[in-house]
Parts: sequence; structure tokens; C-alpha cells
Amino acid sequence: MNSVIYTLWLRSLKRYLRSKSRMIGSLGMPIFFLVVLGLGLNPVLSISGSDNTYLKFIFPGIIAMTIMFTSVFSGIQIIWDKQFGFLKEALVAPVSRTSIMIGQTLGGATIAIIQGLIILVVSLIIGGTISGIQGFFLALVFMILIAVSFTALGIAIASKMEDMHGFQIIINLVIFPIFGLSGALFPLTNAPIILRTAAYIDPLTYGVEGLRYSLLGTSQVNPIISSIVVVIFTVAMIILGSSFFKKIKI
Repeated sequence: MNSVIYTLWLRSLKRYLRSKSRMIGSLGMPIFFLVVLGLGLNPVLSISGSDNTYLKFIFPGIIAMTIMFTSVFSGIQIIWDKQFGFLKEALVAPVSRTSIMIGQTLGGATIAIIQGLIILVVSLIIGGTISGIQGFFLALVFMILIAVSFTALGIAIASKMEDMHGFQIIINLVIFPIFGLSGALFPLTNAPIILRTAAYIDPLTYGVEGLRYSLLGTSQVNPIISSIVVVIFTVAMIILGSSFFKKIKI
């Protein structure tokens, strides 16, 4: 079982490292958000009740966005493997489908974490700060949880689909509202009641606020609540992804 998980994890990582265009292209949008929104609006926007600049406020949210997008879209690998026969060969092998799903999940999550760390470094270069080494490691825990949960979600959706273009459309319908309502780009305390209510239902909100607390030492949601919600969401997505993947048909 462990060898299967490791093999699939390593396969995903090698595919990512060998695709330079994928590495560069997937970082384009988050860097655009950081530069255009962070640097562009930083001089004119202030965060009420906080000493943080707008750039410092949004960069944890941009990290969470990077991880979420990369994680969910890694599910397309399942559809790709269906079409080219690799998944069929894996499923008929004498290994459990749960092991295959875990290997795919860890591979996609690892790639997402790498990209999140790159965005963290870029953020620090252009003016972001972190509260300390303990804050960094706590942020890494939240990054891992976000990556694993949304990779599992992507696999769950991909397990029910056959067409890559359809997968991309469905994923965009799912993740853009999740990101937009997470409070990554705006303070929840100043938002209208409708947006605040939607944000508190959004699981990514707690990942963003957990990262914000870890990196900046301040957040709009109690960090203990953020931790509990993110852990519960991660476990739920792993169970969902595993259940859907077990029922996959080739």
C-alpha cells in the first residue's frame, strides 16, 4: 500500500517538475493579483482596526487561492488517466482503490503546497511580512490542510466526469464563488450581512483566516475555530473523494 501511494505521489511530482510551462503559467494569476491589487491598491486602501496594509492583508488570501486552484484542478489528471488507459491499468492491479486515491491526492496537494510557498516568497519580496518562525510552521499546517481537502474535492468531481472541458467548467463554477466569498480580498467585518453570512459558510474562509493569523498574528475568525473547521472539512473531503473514486467506472 505504501509503495503504491509513494509511486503515484512521485509520478505527479515528476510530471509537474518536467512541465515548465505549467509551473510558470499556474503562478501567473496569483502574482497578477498580488501586483495589481496588492501594490496597486495598497496606497489608497486601509484596513480598519488593523495596522496591516492592504498588501499584507490580502497576501495570505492569495496564497490560499493559489493552493486551492492548483489542488482542485489536479483532479483533471484522473480524467486524463481515464482517457489514456493508465487509470484502467492501475484499477485492475492488486491494490486498493483507496491507496490509488490517496497517492493522487498527496501528489496534487504537494504540488499545490510548492506553489503556495513560491507565492509566499514573492509576497515577502514585494512587502509582505510574517509574524515569526512559529507562524510560518503553523501556516504550513493550514496550507497542507487546504491542499489536501481541495485536491480530494477535485478528485471527487473528476471521478464522476469523462470530459476534461466539462470538468474545467464545473470546477470554475465551484471554486470562483468559494474564493470570492472567503474574505481573501476584503475584511469580513466591513462586509454586508449577506456576504458575511455566505463567508462564514464558505470552508475556505477558515483556511484564509488561519493563514492570516499564522502569518500576521491577527484574524477575523478565532484561530481555534478556523483549525477545527478546516480539519473537519479536510476529513470530509477525503471521505467524499475516496467514496466517489471507489465507484469510478472505466
